[in-house]
Amino acid sequence: MESILLHDLGALRLIGADARRFLQGQVSADVMQLTAGRCLLAGYHNPQGRVIALLRLIEHSPDEILVVLPRELALTVATRLAKYILRAKVTLTDISASISIHGLATADDSEPPAVGAESTLARVGTHPSRWLMVSPGATTPGAAADGQRWRSFEVAAGEPQVYSATSEEFVAQMLNLDALGAIAFDKGCYTGQEVIARAHYRGRVKRRMQRFVTHAQQQLLPACSGRFADGRSFKVVHAFKRADGTCEFLAVTALAAREEAQQEAAAAPLEASELPLPYALPD
Repeated sequence: MESILLHDLGALRLIGADARRFLQGQVSADVMQLTAGRCLLAGYHNPQGRVIALLRLIEHSPDEILVVLPRELALTVATRLAKYILRAKVTLTDISASISIHGLATADDSEPPAVGAESTLARVGTHPSRWLMVSPGATTPGAAADGQRWRSFEVAAGEPQVYSATSEEFVAQMLNLDALGAIAFDKGCYTGQEVIARAHYRGRVKRRMQRFVTHAQQQLLPACSGRFADGRSFKVVHAFKRADGTCEFLAVTALAAREEAQQEAAAAPLEASELPLPYALPD
């Protein structure tokens, strides 16, 4: 069992009889499907359907939901959500400074690991089996962390992340949220729903997140942009550096190369090979 400290993640806590109903009207996933022990991926969008943040929803109790997201976006998301609480019976708190978050991983499809009574555990993926564990107590300054290792799991699984540098850059389907089960097209309204539904029902999405690895040693970060040798422009979503110095990354790019694109950019193209995603993209 690997335990990886994820110091770059924070969390919001929503408590109250209306916590689930409130989130149902704010995010793209069907929050009514959230159950104990299962982490539900959801997008939080602006009115134009662009992703402000990706949220991992975890049920701590029937009336308490933890929202795990990058720590750098916690205040922004908390402030925006708070504007819509109105008369809802829910209290929203940014608890990032008072908790620690670990990623747990095993090589096989084993049962959930045993954790302390005060910790909350939820599965986020398989192959390898992965869980997020939220525990009380702030992260100790200087505590060892291995974010690269956890990012390698996420990139291999084709799981995007949104940071400050890429917040409100991508429409939901560009990040494959429909393929990842993070959009419920049969639920009620939420912010950005019209744009997301129109892209689903009226037209094929031409730019989507795909997986690549560079040929040479290179460091790519979220929001880095450029073009591939076939002329397609790209923007990096998520990335990690391999042991050999090459970079494996997820980037939003065109599904098909454009014939005229070869003449567009003067900068040298990025030499990279496409890798398979572990899920199929919608037609």
